[in-house]
Amino acid sequence: MPAIAIIGAQWGDEGKGKATDLLGSRVDHVVKFNGGNNAGHTVVIGDEKYALHLLPSGILSPNVTPVIGNGVVVDLEVLFQEIDALEARGLDTSRLKVSANAHVIASYNRALDKVTERFLGSRRLGTTGRGIGPTYADKMNRVGIRIQDIFDEKILRQKVEAVLEHKNQVLSKIYNRRAATVDAVVEELLEYADRLAPMVCDTGLLLNQALDRDEVVLLEAGQATLLDVDHGTYPFVTSSSATAGGACTGSGIPPMRIDQVIAIVKAYTTRVGEGPFPTELFDDHGEHLRKVGAEYGTTTGRPRRCGWYDAVIARYAARVNGVTDFVLTKLDVLTGLDQVPVCVAYDVNGVRHDEMPVNQTDFHHAVPVYEYFPGWWEDISEARTFEDLPQNAQDYVLAVEKMSGARISVIGVGPSRAATIVRHELI
Repeated sequence: MPAIAIIGAQWGDEGKGKATDLLGSRVDHVVKFNGGNNAGHTVVIGDEKYALHLLPSGILSPNVTPVIGNGVVVDLEVLFQEIDALEARGLDTSRLKVSANAHVIASYNRALDKVTERFLGSRRLGTTGRGIGPTYADKMNRVGIRIQDIFDEKILRQKVEAVLEHKNQVLSKIYNRRAATVDAVVEELLEYADRLAPMVCDTGLLLNQALDRDEVVLLEAGQATLLDVDHGTYPFVTSSSATAGGACTGSGIPPMRIDQVIAIVKAYTTRVGEGPFPTELFDDHGEHLRKVGAEYGTTTGRPRRCGWYDAVIARYAARVNGVTDFVLTKLDVLTGLDQVPVCVAYDVNGVRHDEMPVNQTDFHHAVPVYEYFPGWWEDISEARTFEDLPQNAQDYVLAVEKMSGARISVIGVGPSRAATIVRHELI
């Protein structure tokens, strides 16, 4: 059985958690392959709402093995806070597996993230301050701490001593902050060793063996295409690979074993943090989308910037990821608008761009070219087939599908698990 990748097609917060949960009963493993606790998924099951930050959404599905892959950076305190919170609500988390090769977010990474962002001032990137970027930087600089190091105190201490020789110089002499001590960092990490040990394994081997047994493996991205460190709106991006290519490097599954890439896209667009956003709205329409769509960050609580659907971005995501299916979420949020604009191209200094501009400067100056579609006023939250939708809503979906480069297979019409229209089965 091949693997399936689920990625975000915009700047995140598209509803990947709901899509993953929707497929949960039909898959055997759900893998988080990048990012850390800098992004969250909100999943609504019946009357219960679950906000997940580090754990894969598959943790909510019985009989699914949730996996934190090698491409993730793990804040152990956050990991066990989430586990304890779910278990307090009666959920079983004992199936969780964590890659021995995943990197650990240490206290000095969090400290550096926060002081660096403050130091940048108006040039800040809009990070969450949770140590994600500095931990990935340590990984690339080959001075990172991995999950497996926690089980060898001698190795752990050697690595912490080596990295703090540099980090403490930066903290104390550049940022005038208190230096971290080796003993405190080592003690903090060792505290989790006994509880963590049963979860840790070679997750790449685990997943490939599962595929050999014809089990279904779902690869769940944190963040989204436009936040990918290579393919996103750099430098206003995350520090990991959030595209379908990252699903391979972050999980240990080879590319030829993935034959379906599901991209989640909102019926409008949002982003959190700094960076260019061509369709961003600063008027009552933007506030309407934010209020009706409850557009506040799951992890940070920050209000999301809101704008109209951007078909240029959708086409780009389809191309970069090899998208086979789109899941269009939050169509219900557009209910009650007289007309619904869709960005079909950009105008950059009088030149039309139907695809993403090649350089950052042009994207910063891109002015959206809109097509306008008639809105609808009917409540669509109870629609369960495409034909249940008002004609104008159907026309909007079909138009967006034609512009976006792949079929729209699933439509979200509300926050709950049941508020879903399936046009084409995903598995």
